[in-house]
Amino acid sequence: MPRVPSVSPATGKQVPSQFIHTAEAQFVDNAGRTVLLRGINLSGADKAPVGAQSQTLEGFWEAGESGNASFVGRPLNLDDGSADVHLARLKGWGFNMLRYVVTWEALEHAGPGKYDHEFMDYTVRVLRKCKEYGFRVYMDPHQDIWSRFSGGSGAPYWTILACGINPRNFTATQAAIVHSEYPTPSDPTPAELPAMIWSTNYGRLASQTLFTLFFAGREFAPKCVIDGENIQDYLQSHFIAAMGQLADRIRDAGDLVEECVIGWDSMNEPFEGFCGYADLNTVPTKQGSTLKKGPFPSPAQSLRLGMGTVQTVDNWTFTSMGPKREGTVTIDPKGKKLWADPETEPDGVHPKWGWKRDPGWKLGTCIWAQHGVWDIESGTVLAPDYFRYSASGDEVVFIDDFWRPHFQAFATRIRESHPEAILFVAPPVFAPPPQLDECYLKGRCCLSTHYYDGLTLLTRHWNWFNADALGIIRGKYSSNLPAVRIGEKAIRKSFQEQLGYLKDDAKILGAYPTIIGEIGIPYDMDGKKAYGYTDDGKFKGDFSSQQKALDASMNASDGPNVLNYTIWNYCPDNSHQWGDGWNLEDLSVWSADDLKPTSQYRMGASDSSSAFLLKKGQTSVLPSASASNVSLATLSPGETSSDDKTLVSKRSSPSFLSDWDNVYDFLTDGARAVKAFCRPYPTAVVGVPTDIQFDISKAEFKLKITVRTQDAPQSARLGLSSPDSENPDEAELPTEIYIPLVHYASDKVLSDVQRRLSPVSGSVTPNVTDGLLSKSSSASSRFSGDLTADPLRLASYGSSLLSLDVDVSGGRWAVNGQTLKWWYPVPATGSREYTITVKRAGGVIKTAEASASASASFWRWCLDGCCSVM
Repeated sequence: MPRVPSVSPATGKQVPSQFIHTAEAQFVDNAGRTVLLRGINLSGADKAPVGAQSQTLEGFWEAGESGNASFVGRPLNLDDGSADVHLARLKGWGFNMLRYVVTWEALEHAGPGKYDHEFMDYTVRVLRKCKEYGFRVYMDPHQDIWSRFSGGSGAPYWTILACGINPRNFTATQAAIVHSEYPTPSDPTPAELPAMIWSTNYGRLASQTLFTLFFAGREFAPKCVIDGENIQDYLQSHFIAAMGQLADRIRDAGDLVEECVIGWDSMNEPFEGFCGYADLNTVPTKQGSTLKKGPFPSPAQSLRLGMGTVQTVDNWTFTSMGPKREGTVTIDPKGKKLWADPETEPDGVHPKWGWKRDPGWKLGTCIWAQHGVWDIESGTVLAPDYFRYSASGDEVVFIDDFWRPHFQAFATRIRESHPEAILFVAPPVFAPPPQLDECYLKGRCCLSTHYYDGLTLLTRHWNWFNADALGIIRGKYSSNLPAVRIGEKAIRKSFQEQLGYLKDDAKILGAYPTIIGEIGIPYDMDGKKAYGYTDDGKFKGDFSSQQKALDASMNASDGPNVLNYTIWNYCPDNSHQWGDGWNLEDLSVWSADDLKPTSQYRMGASDSSSAFLLKKGQTSVLPSASASNVSLATLSPGETSSDDKTLVSKRSSPSFLSDWDNVYDFLTDGARAVKAFCRPYPTAVVGVPTDIQFDISKAEFKLKITVRTQDAPQSARLGLSSPDSENPDEAELPTEIYIPLVHYASDKVLSDVQRRLSPVSGSVTPNVTDGLLSKSSSASSRFSGDLTADPLRLASYGSSLLSLDVDVSGGRWAVNGQTLKWWYPVPATGSREYTITVKRAGGVIKTAEASASASASFWRWCLDGCCSVM
């Protein structure tokens, strides 16, 4: 019998041909093939409105107080055509999945219950553009540290005021570190914000209080009542309703659900706040999200600071060996308090936001003092274990007692709009999920967990040693020393083991797949050496350390883990100075500041193509931004013309536009450590992939597959007719493997700047035509105008695109564009193992040599008289 049902387990309705199932711990297409979903987060830039990156203080507080900050334009600009460039690049890198970042603030910034429908409609437009390029999408309700107004991202400004807090005093009381005010609001130098210090906010009073109220207000803050309901219910109902509004908008679009949007993540990286703290007089050691760096108060000291009391706190630095205490620092709030002034709400009613606060909730005084946790006058903590036990006396377990009920309420609302939605279950960082009832999951679920190489992230350096961080957090070791791993081989093995542990967590939920929702590395390593900031620019463009670090993480997702993932992140407005525009994080795999300077060209593309717009500051004009074609094969240098509407001027600095000599240049230009993240993998497998190995130093890919009788795919369930085959035992559909041009481009592609390649007769790389093995001269007619199948028109290169040496243990194979199709028999009984090895014929591409070759070829072409400008 087939591996997948013909009806949905969630609704009992007949499933459409494009349906993605979650079965046997895998994503499975409707024909029964195992699907690997690999892609990227789009985008870290979504944490703030366009033009309002976290380092910018001017207008920062005013935007929150007015509620007028629109997020239209995020994550991509649809009006200048650049969205097509970015999506074509992502598709060319082989990605098929996007984690679509959206914040609560973007939806409800204007006030409680006031939704930004213009932004929601813009989101629908962007999702349709993503659909054009064939991407699957899962929505990410993103937050970090609660809100951008508390040093992170996520919730609207008014939610902080609703909690009785004055965010203008975060910096003075050290309740949160706010980038634009670092180190002081009167003399900010945001460029000096220490790496990753933003994450210490999880151990500061603002975040601790806000998340406690959101998840456990009824339990720990019963006096906090607003508009007749506890603050927990008030906040959660608004968050869930806002996301529900967006889900409704996506559903009502009529062409996105299942065809593009396949599900929803739960709240990104939820935090426990104070829940479970054993002793407020000490910094907890079991809260994995709490980093000690810089001046770091204990919870008790934070409470006192929040009421304006001077405190002397420990100061910490982070070394390659971990946090290290370096003396003390005295923090003087100078009379400022975290808690909102009672005069801001005359008669208990907020004049702008409209809520009515219960008289039992006194503004101007710490809410935890109001609940008997500590005494303001003496500063003494009266109930150090207040957050450890429930009112009934039971020890609280955050994920079971507080996170799970919220998840269930959120999932119920999303399913109202999207009944077939895959629920991407995202528990707190490094925490296993709780058991969830099938009445919520309904056979449509995926564990969504995150993984970062913490040492590299914090030190901004690829070290010769590392540690089993997950094992430390989960209590695997009695001390940290046994967790240390020495040497790259041991480090890579440890990463793979850690991801294996995370994958095993999915078994708690059932036979569901796992996706690593965030994984990535910082690119501003070693003092931004790769940007030319050190050694007189000697190492500018050298991302070798970044490649090693990222390859270690990507390799961990391969091997026997064979994981789905979405890399963090692709940021269209990344810059060397400010990174991703959020707390100096710099994890974008691409940056306009890393584009190569080029000479002036005329675009030989149709007026409707926006394939050549990169970022603001361009000089090109496009009559239409709704591109139906993105074809680098049609890009050709030529004479300039005063009336040429697709003229792009010479880019004298990274602020201007660029175009490319060939498709290889397009896919590598601006990309950082591209060989590490642009890697071969099976996108659809007849059977189950059991092992993936890829050696980027050799461009050698190995895949192992186990095929069972029940794995025989049914092409009719994809709406396809059964193909004719000379082998009756052969599967109706092939296994499909993405083979990246970045690693396997032929020499001709690397050197031919005319980009109008004719097929090479007798090529060693077979071409696919109508599903048969052949050496056809062209397959471009099958893909004309089809962005989903071939946005870069790679099929027009015929058999000359890739240079492959392929060895299979059985069956036959052929190539179209960057897809290798592999047919083999499905066993009549039992199971069978197949293997495939792919190498680059002619050896590994040497980037510098390829660049030099392309440059020389270009000038030879010009001097031969083919360029009318010359």
